[in-house]
Amino acid sequence: MIASLPRPAWLRISTVVYGVAFFAFLFLPLVVVAVFAFNDAPYPAPPWRGFTLDWFFGGAESTRRGLFADRAMLGSLWTSVVVASWVTGLSVLVGTANAFLIERTQFRGKQALSLLMLAPLVIPGVILGISILAFASRIANLADDLWGLELEFLRPGLPLVVLGQFAYIVSIATLTISARLKRFDVTLEEAAYNLGASRAAVLWTITLPYLKPALIGSAAISFLMSFENFNTTLMLVGSDAPLTVMMYGRMREGATPVLNAVSLLLMVASALLALTLMRGSKAHASDTSN
Repeated sequence: MIASLPRPAWLRISTVVYGVAFFAFLFLPLVVVAVFAFNDAPYPAPPWRGFTLDWFFGGAESTRRGLFADRAMLGSLWTSVVVASWVTGLSVLVGTANAFLIERTQFRGKQALSLLMLAPLVIPGVILGISILAFASRIANLADDLWGLELEFLRPGLPLVVLGQFAYIVSIATLTISARLKRFDVTLEEAAYNLGASRAAVLWTITLPYLKPALIGSAAISFLMSFENFNTTLMLVGSDAPLTVMMYGRMREGATPVLNAVSLLLMVASALLALTLMRGSKAHASDTSN
């Protein structure tokens, strides 16, 4: 259909209905969760019983212990931040190295290696977690039997959670950074070399500034994917449970609107992060154009 021609009424109506239904499907559950974080009832679902802030600020001695008085929940939130920070740093660092390896070097088997990097993305998280746990436990047991070494970081716990999440998140970081590096004009580097710049100076003053949007974007994606991961984390976690595992346990025990409060807090934080990244990318684009 030509875009300039008038569309029939049934097509316009169906388009509007489809758009409303699609966005309702996406956002209505989030709105319900956010609204019932303020529900004056001991359960996180309808009906509405009135407005309250107890599920955020209720004291520890109260029958309604709020989020900011729930030390276990706040501890799991901090654990998730620590894990996500480690995963993000490792993923961006190794992903950048992988991007340069793929885009800047030529060697036999390069295409096969590029495809193998995508393998963790198509493996279910549960299978990935079980495989890493079995492999790490086998190595730890072998080291203990042969040399009497106790490799605690290969036992279920936060180090293994970081390694398990890193195993597939690094692939996403690699793809993001490689896509940006592929479009880089190498003649800029060659011109800098001709003017006497060192390899390190070219990297820090030309290449990495060009990759900055991809580095920031891959860091944000890595952090959010690590923070919300559940399947792989559940297989590898020890005594210190991240937020997703803690919320799962609370749901099995009996959910309260504290979980809604946590969800609302995370939604607000994610929205602020997205807006910050959008403003940063616009500022970078304007600086580049100038």
